Formats: sequence, structure tokens, C-alpha cells
Amino acid sequence: MTATGDPFVDGESCLLYGPKGRSFLVTLASGRTLRNDKGTVPHDEIIGSAEGTTVRSSTGTALVAMRPRHADYVLNMKRGAAVMYPKDTGALIAWADIEPGCTVLEAGTGSGALTVALSRAVGPEGRVVSVELRQDHSTHAQRLVAAFRGDVPANIDFRIGDVEDVVGEVGPDRVVLDLPEPWTVVPATAEHLRGGGVFASYLPTVPQVQQLREAMGESRSFVAVETFEVLHRSWNIDGRSVRPDHRMVGHTGFITVGRRRLPKQERTPADQSADRTIS
Repeated sequence: MTATGDPFVDGESCLLYGPKGRSFLVTLASGRTLRNDKGTVPHDEIIGSAEGTTVRSSTGTALVAMRPRHADYVLNMKRGAAVMYPKDTGALIAWADIEPGCTVLEAGTGSGALTVALSRAVGPEGRVVSVELRQDHSTHAQRLVAAFRGDVPANIDFRIGDVEDVVGEVGPDRVVLDLPEPWTVVPATAEHLRGGGVFASYLPTVPQVQQLREAMGESRSFVAVETFEVLHRSWNIDGRSVRPDHRMVGHTGFITVGRRRLPKQERTPADQSADRTIS
């Protein structure tokens, strides 16, 4: 991946900031030209320039060239499957306690937006195994990940198939699911997620959350289970005029997290005694 501050190179993503808060995401390619209502900008005028450089379109409009942040890329990329919004991604990574060195099992891959965030969170010493049922979704996700990172990071292992079939092999520290029926993965997770590890799921509707919570409860394998949603409201700051924006990013999905506790036969006598207070 190209480092921050290095000149732009052919093939990487670039975000051009224009007037009135508008921005344009492009994949740089020598010989190509960006065309929009602000005029035209040859990609070759950006390639080789430093990040933060101002270029001008054919109409004289000033555009500032920056590398996209993860949030910028997710909201502007040409997605296939639906993506998790940045507001939810940040909360999930925090509440699932995904840290450098973790082994994370993800399903489904979708458009790869969460995969990128997980890869950055676990660092080079960590591992992300991303499982997707559909080959076309996985292929598209790999292209998007490579476009953002410069290449597919070595710590991501893309796979095709059912996530239930690989939980035992991977033996993850964290399980992160963006699936319509995550409750089907609960039994395998209850068996193979490491003790103290975190199970996290992202769902759009209350009935789905209810079914997941029922499955987690019936497994008797999770403690500290909670479900929440994240709302994002920006503010307009213009001199002495300070007010919340008229629109906000409201409900997008519910995040459910829980920590795996070991079965009684794997616990110490002290652990088993504690069951009476937390069961």
C-alpha cells in the first residue's frame, strides 16, 4: 500500500474535494480523464503529484487531491452487495474488541468494506478469514479491497463456502457476521470460538435480532450479550450559526455482541460455582 505523503501512482484511488463539500472518487489510470459538471481533469495531472495538491479542471474549478479514508471509500465506491456504514463499522470493531494480532472469522464478505476495516484493525500479525457463499461477490470484493489498499493485504484469506464449515478449522478469537441468518452459525461458534472471544452480528430488522438472541440464549455459551444501534448526526457550523443538520444517518442496522464462556467440563470449580450468579 502506498504510504501517506507519497506521490500518487497509476492504479490507486484518489478523492478529489471540490466546492460546496462535493467530492469525486476516481481510480487513477494514465491517459484517462475525469469528466463531470466541473469540467475535465487528466489523470496524468494527478499521478506523480503529492497528496494535498490542488489541481484545476478545464473550467478553472479547484479540486484538492487526497487519498480516500476508509469511510470515504466505503460511501463512494461502486459496491455490489450492501455495505456496513462507517458509523456501524467503528462501533462493531470497538465492541467486538478487535485488536492487533487477532484472528477474525468474517461472513459474508459482501463488497469487502468491513473486510478492509478488520484487516487494518488486526494488523500484519493478525488474520482475517472472510467467507462468502457467492463467488461473484467475493471476486468483486477482492477487486475493491485491492483498489483501496493497492493490493489484497497478506493478512486477508478470502474463501468461498459456508462459514459453519470453517469455524472449527480457524479457531477464531472473534466471529463477525453480516448474514441474514446468523443464528445458524451460533452452534459452531459456541463450540469453537475461544473462551472469552467475542461473537458479533449485524442485522437490519428486529425479528432477525430476536431469533439470533434466542439462539444465543439457548446455547448457554454467551455472557455480556447486548444489542444496540448507532445514530449519526452532523452539525452545521457557519460563524455564529451553529445547529444540527436537518438530516441524519439514522437506523441502518442492529449490532449484537456476546462473549463466549466455556462449557462446564472445561471450567475450574470456581468457574462452575460462578454459574449460579450469571446463569
